[in-house]
Amino acid sequence: MHLTLSHFIHTHCPTNLKPLLLKIEMSPIGYRLAKGAFWVLSGTVISRLCTFIASIFVARLLGKTGFGEFGIIQSTIGMFGVFAGFGLGLTSTKYIAEFRETDPARAGRILSLSWLVALVTGGLMSIGLFLFSPWLATHTLNASHLESLIRIGAIVLFVSALNGAQTGALSGFEAFRSVAKVNLYCGLLSFPILVTCTWLGGVKGAIYGMAINTTVNWLLNHIEIRKIIKVKKIPITLCNCGKEVSVLWKFSLPALFAGAMVGPVNWFCNTLLVNQPNGYAEMGVYNAANQWYTMMLFLPGILGQVVLPILSNREQLNNSAGRSIKTMANLIKMNALLVFPLVIVTCLFSPFIMGLYGEGFRNGWPTLVIILFTSAIVTIQTPVGQLIAVSGKMWIGFIMNAGWGIMFILLAFVFISKGSFGLAGSRLIGYILHTIWVFSYAFYIFRNQPK
Repeated sequence: MHLTLSHFIHTHCPTNLKPLLLKIEMSPIGYRLAKGAFWVLSGTVISRLCTFIASIFVARLLGKTGFGEFGIIQSTIGMFGVFAGFGLGLTSTKYIAEFRETDPARAGRILSLSWLVALVTGGLMSIGLFLFSPWLATHTLNASHLESLIRIGAIVLFVSALNGAQTGALSGFEAFRSVAKVNLYCGLLSFPILVTCTWLGGVKGAIYGMAINTTVNWLLNHIEIRKIIKVKKIPITLCNCGKEVSVLWKFSLPALFAGAMVGPVNWFCNTLLVNQPNGYAEMGVYNAANQWYTMMLFLPGILGQVVLPILSNREQLNNSAGRSIKTMANLIKMNALLVFPLVIVTCLFSPFIMGLYGEGFRNGWPTLVIILFTSAIVTIQTPVGQLIAVSGKMWIGFIMNAGWGIMFILLAFVFISKGSFGLAGSRLIGYILHTIWVFSYAFYIFRNQPK
């Protein structure tokens, strides 16, 4: 960290925490993790806070049913986005981190390939979403009037696919200051854009607001990546990037399949909800409560964004799998200490919190409680998923996520008549079972890795 920042931290650090601060500074990986987390956190806090507050305003402007329609459009974009992104964000992060120092030419080929594939897969999925929007709206979402909104969402889908590859590349370069800058600017712009568009155009305006925000994000990411590859002298060429196609089958494809067990499964279960009596109102409650799921995973997500490129780079240079496992164990403890107290406190105020979205949302507080406990479960298993990605065992990740997806769908069919509460409960049980077999795998397999 910059000298003035380091001096500020030492000056204001409590006496009882200074030994820990010195220990972090003496550890190369600890210092890199702390530095990366600081920069990502500094930009993302404002971004997430603006987005979170904007969601409350949007919910109050749209009401339960309108916010439910907005939520199912977001879910539909997310479902197609898994295939549009093709796992390229994770691929870029891992392999650019591995080769940016030892083989810059290969890092450049992987970056070029990820951009090209994102352009193709994003384009194809966006065209597919646009063409199939009438069928999706009428036969799947039980709301033919959403056809035009889904077509607007195709724009968001295409730009998001390009964004995923760019964000992964920034993380792979450990350009966390650039990530912070982009997040800060996007956060400050997203609130007025989204709220104003919703106020002017209702649900359709909210989708247009998403499209504008996503495009701004892509532009800022593109500018930052261009600066970095110029400074680091990473060659960008499409001529030889075909040499790295094996990376797609080895890592991107299983990463895609693993992701396909999350976004599409969530979307499918959401469609079960909106097809119930009063389904879009229940979806509005579920969507509002799910904002807090995202908030609770905010800090663990930042740590994960920093951990993957650093440990991938470390694995390549030092082959230190044992130390990576120890780092993961410490991150599990840290995540639990960060999130569990927040979950408990938020549960106590859940009726008041849901009331912020509008009086019609207040009775949905039990759904919020279930979703908060789900976030706590996901928090403690996230570092294990990072360890699986670092080790390149993405097919194992796919199998585990497939088990979760099957359980979530089966449980949703059983409990969907309970509305948003039943859907949230089904996801919670699915993640509890998922956590059991993820930790079982970590215990029996990774304990034999070299120390």
